[in-house]
Amino acid sequence: MSKNKSDKDIPLEDKKILKSMYWRSGLVMSGFNLVKMEGNAFCATMSPCLKKLYVDENERRKALLRHNGFFNTNAVLFPFIAGLTYALEKEKMEKGSVDDDAIENIKVSLMGPCAGIGDALFFNSLRIIVAGISMGFAAQGNILGPILFILLYGGTQMISRWKFLNIGFTMGTSFIDKVFASGLMSSLTKSASILGLSMVGAMVAKMVNVKLKWTIDIGKSPIVVLDVINSIMPNLLSILLLFSFVYLLKKGYKPITLVIGLLIVSVLLAFFGVF
Repeated sequence: MSKNKSDKDIPLEDKKILKSMYWRSGLVMSGFNLVKMEGNAFCATMSPCLKKLYVDENERRKALLRHNGFFNTNAVLFPFIAGLTYALEKEKMEKGSVDDDAIENIKVSLMGPCAGIGDALFFNSLRIIVAGISMGFAAQGNILGPILFILLYGGTQMISRWKFLNIGFTMGTSFIDKVFASGLMSSLTKSASILGLSMVGAMVAKMVNVKLKWTIDIGKSPIVVLDVINSIMPNLLSILLLFSFVYLLKKGYKPITLVIGLLIVSVLLAFFGVF
């Protein structure tokens, strides 16, 4: 593969697949849920390339399941990771030099950085600027207000998503060539794995919040149980809850069963004043 590969160098068959992936990536929030978040959308986005790469149905099913796990990032940079993942899957099938773990680790490690960059650039900056311009027209009763917002904000995102998808694919192929030429693949895989685990750990600390209201009265000094637990290790209950769910998932329990069970237990404990 050429190290300076551009969009024009992409084979026609790959271009057709990328177009299909692009339109599917636009539905990133349609299958959003609290268990997998954007996982269903990522699996649907990857489906065209996996159909081409995996002729054997059993292998294709495994690949689809692998890409149907938890995934969450900025919607505009979502296609960038999808394009890069396509390049990795293609490298795996054509040369066998990338394995499933390497693909998953690189994909997971990019979720956080892409979310931070995308949210800051598109959601917190571009959206505010475009909304300010559009509201000026809308306040005067001018129909140009909402039209401008749709064209400038929505149109910019549509163009950006297509560009990011192609950049991810083309940069992915040249990047893979450089990594293998330098013999750094094992180091890259290990680094991506560490970064991916760090991102998951940070998300657990931020998103999983177990708050106890339980206090024990000893004389005139009530003891707050949560403070005692956090003094041993901050967010210990969140970590224990996470690994309990991981253990139950490995035992074959369905995510929806665990969510409903957690809801029931939380309501009961709240009724008794524990939460």
